[in-house]
Amino acid sequence: MTEKKVWHKVLDNKSELAEGRVMTVTAGHKGICLTHYKGTYTALDNRCPHQGGPLGEGSIENGLLRCPWHGWDFNPCGGDSDGFDDGLETFPIKIDGNEIYVAIEEEKPHETTITDVMVETMINWGVDRVFGMVGHSNLGLADAMRRQEEKGNLKFIGIRHEGAASFAASAYGKLTGKPAACFAIAGPGATNLFTGMWDAKVDRAPLLALTGQVATQVVGTGNFQEVDLVRAFNTVAEFNHRVEHRSKHAELMTLALKHAILNRDVSHLTFPDEVQELPAEGDKKAGSPVDRITPMTIAPPRESYDKAVNMLKEAKRPAIIVGHGARFHMDAITKLAEKLNCAVMTTFKGKGQISDQHPLGCGVLGRSGTPIASWVMNEADTLLVIGASFSNHTGITSKLPTIQIDFDPLALSKFHEVDAAVWGEISVTVNMLLQEELAGNKINQASQIAERWSLWRAEKARRLQEDRGKGVSSIAVFDTLTKTTPDNAIVCVDVGNNAYSLGRYFESDKQSFLMSGYLGSIGFALPASMGAWAAVGDERPILAVAGDGGFCQYLAEVTTAVKYNMPIKMVVLNNNELGKISKEQRAGEFDVWATDLVNPDFAEYARSCGAWAMKVSSANELSDAFKQMFAQKGPALVEVSTDVALI
Repeated sequence: MTEKKVWHKVLDNKSELAEGRVMTVTAGHKGICLTHYKGTYTALDNRCPHQGGPLGEGSIENGLLRCPWHGWDFNPCGGDSDGFDDGLETFPIKIDGNEIYVAIEEEKPHETTITDVMVETMINWGVDRVFGMVGHSNLGLADAMRRQEEKGNLKFIGIRHEGAASFAASAYGKLTGKPAACFAIAGPGATNLFTGMWDAKVDRAPLLALTGQVATQVVGTGNFQEVDLVRAFNTVAEFNHRVEHRSKHAELMTLALKHAILNRDVSHLTFPDEVQELPAEGDKKAGSPVDRITPMTIAPPRESYDKAVNMLKEAKRPAIIVGHGARFHMDAITKLAEKLNCAVMTTFKGKGQISDQHPLGCGVLGRSGTPIASWVMNEADTLLVIGASFSNHTGITSKLPTIQIDFDPLALSKFHEVDAAVWGEISVTVNMLLQEELAGNKINQASQIAERWSLWRAEKARRLQEDRGKGVSSIAVFDTLTKTTPDNAIVCVDVGNNAYSLGRYFESDKQSFLMSGYLGSIGFALPASMGAWAAVGDERPILAVAGDGGFCQYLAEVTTAVKYNMPIKMVVLNNNELGKISKEQRAGEFDVWATDLVNPDFAEYARSCGAWAMKVSSANELSDAFKQMFAQKGPALVEVSTDVALI
């Protein structure tokens, strides 16, 4: 049966291809080497039969078409190779006026591939945001994603560095509790994901990493960009497998997502190049979470729960400390605090989970915190710690009777013994406590909390007056941001002095805060804001706060924000120094060394990328600059020249 030929216009004007030259054109999806030799135009297969070299990038030398890779020669008008049997296929060509057309066989309908099944399974499980970079070893998987994006089932965000992709996916998981995917090629693209994957792992954010891999036939030969990615990611990925020809493909993706969601961990799948385009065989049905995942509404064991109840009944000055793990349960926790008339503090990762305007809210506890929270903890007679990890940074005392509630049994009594270790889903456990008679003879702490806030705000007002003539103080920056940031914003904060100052001076209302908690990776803020945007779109304002050191780590992602018109607002504190490192050197009685920075004009750079930007050098300019920034529809940046010592 004769195949139907379809004509494709490959060149608008034949004058674009000069006599004696060649070029690559595309007919449908077919790559064509178009030649112009001795007045004749010829369409040849673009792939050299030797190693697939792109002949359209070659040249005509001494009357022969020469492959640019290894110098194989062909007749530019016919494709034969001096009598050898590895000549090139030629295609019908016609010229209509100045336009050139090439006829190729009609493309067959797309046949469902392995990656089609796996990407559809991923989407069925709710993973519809992918951050990544398309490249030579992941093209088949990328094409499966393209088909789903064209159907409106998936959003792909092309980034400038794979590290930004994994940080964005990590931030998405922290904000929503659901995984997003990060996507890279084999070798260096995949290894660039590593830091963001660890950020997700240690902060218990679900994440799916998808990587390309070199073809199976060359594994172990030291092929270009060959890295054993399963072994490389073995320490970071809870579920970590190579997709094979005969894998149960829907089941493999299902298990990857079950591990990520239920364990709040990282899953990784790597796809050999040749597997990505193979037709799916046998059962082509995509997987789904229907009847594949259990509800997590687990009630605590009675013995530990009863002990916690008795401790709360006896306590006169209990205090609640909430961590990032409690972020989806704050309505119930706040009701419990109001019932007990007790103070609520947060870890730094938990900042904003209770408003600083709430009568029982005491802000952040620990190194990035306020004297209010530390005073309250020292005055308490019992601590109720919910969804927190007892990190050194937070400094939860081990000297007080302590109740700990967590969904993860391994997190209970992790660093030291606690008096009542209560394993259960947080909302279930807290709602059970709400049914108990716990109020008793509790001291109403609201008036004392208000007094401590008054003292702290007076201290902040005094610090606002400090001016050494060397830039704006961080106190002024965050005092002004408190007044100008929309109360429902998502604030992504970087690592460094800017983070300490935000924790200490920014008074939260209904904002959500994202940070690189346990890993503490500099450069987090800007890619995290991209992940936040992927989660909420235009529904909530998004603010990225970074120092000059952190912002430069992923500076090119400003162009990503512009490309997708992400309404991200960026505040960069520029003091031309890695100020936190200088402080640590002094604290360790070392000389300050190698912490000075040479920075670009960040505002001018942002404008050159297509964003709105302004530069500020005095405190009295801050309010107007931030108001203008938040008023912009698209990406916007304010650079503030700050004093490294006033933090």
